Amino acid sequence: MIKKIMIITLFIIMIFSATKIKAQEVLMNSAETINPGNFKLAIFPTALLGNNGWDTVWGVAGRAGLGLTNRVDIEAKGAIFKNLTYFGVDIEYWFHHGKSINASALAGFHVTEWKSGLKSSGIDVAVLLSTRPAKRLEIYCGLKLAFDSFNRFNQNFTLAHIVPGFEYRITSEIDFLAEYGISLNNRSKNYFSIGFAYYFLK
Repeated sequence: MIKKIMIITLFIIMIFSATKIKAQEVLMNSAETINPGNFKLAIFPTALLGNNGWDTVWGVAGRAGLGLTNRVDIEAKGAIFKNLTYFGVDIEYWFHHGKSINASALAGFHVTEWKSGLKSSGIDVAVLLSTRPAKRLEIYCGLKLAFDSFNRFNQNFTLAHIVPGFEYRITSEIDFLAEYGISLNNRSKNYFSIGFAYYFLK
C-alpha cells in the first residue's frame, strides 16, 4: 500500500512546457469510473499544437486516481512546464450506465504557478459520453471547461475544448489511450495526447 501511494504521489505533478502558453490538462478517460478500491496511474506525452505564430510544444500529462464507489472516483492531475507547474484534483460521477452509452460528469480545481511568481487558479468541469463498439475498445467524447483567474490582478479567462478519444484495454491492468482536444475559443489551444494507464487491481 505504501509503495502504491508513493508511486501515485510522484506522478501527481505533470504536463507541458512553454512560457506564455496557458496551462493545459487532458481528460484521457472514458465515462466509466475506476472500480472501487483500485488505483490508477497514467502518463501521457502530449503536444500543445501551435497556431498564430506559436510553435508546437511537447510535454507530459499525468493522472493518478482511486475508485471510491461503483460510480465515483477521484483523480489527481498535474503538469510540469518549462516555466510553470500545474496541479489539481477532479471527482467524477458516472451518472448513466447503459448497454450502449455511458455518461459521466466531473468537477475539480487546479492551481498554476509560474517561475516568475505569478499564480492562477480555477475550477474545472467536464461531461463525458462513451460507447464500447468492441470488447476491448471504448470511444469517448467530452466537453471540457476551465474557469481561471490570476491571483495578483483581476483578469479571468476560460479554456474550452471538445475532446474525442479512445481507450483500448491491452490487459486487465493496462489501457492505451489517445485523444484530440479541439479548442473552442482563442484562449485555448488544440492538443493531442497519447499514452498508457496502469491499474493496481484490488
